[in-house]
Amino acid sequence: MTTEGHRPRRERVVLSQRRGARMVRTRVEVQEQTEVGDTLVRGLMRAQLGLALRLGGALAALILSIPLLGSMFPTIAEATVWGVRLNWIVLGIALYPILYLTGWIYVRLAEQSEREFMSVVDDDSGAAADGDPVS
Repeated sequence: MTTEGHRPRRERVVLSQRRGARMVRTRVEVQEQTEVGDTLVRGLMRAQLGLALRLGGALAALILSIPLLGSMFPTIAEATVWGVRLNWIVLGIALYPILYLTGWIYVRLAEQSEREFMSVVDDDSGAAADGDPVS
């Protein structure tokens, strides 16, 4: 306290205002395959693997439900269209568009993951370039 009874003005410390702080250059880290870059790439691969497992599990559940429905409801299993049982038509013909749609969804979501990864890499490298003092 000062002699007049007033407190000194408080100053707020913010990390972004530090001088000389090391900026992480993510693009360089990925290109040089350092520990940080390796961790980032593994994170991308883990995200894509999780996506593949979720879509594959959903597809497997759908495919397995077709014969189960046929065994639970015998009238569905005995239904015929043009002399062929309905469950065979579903398994032999209708399943291919579902497989195609699942593959299409996977590709779109995996590419979205890659775009997000690249935006993180590009944002950090741009921040590092902007933060460097110009002589």
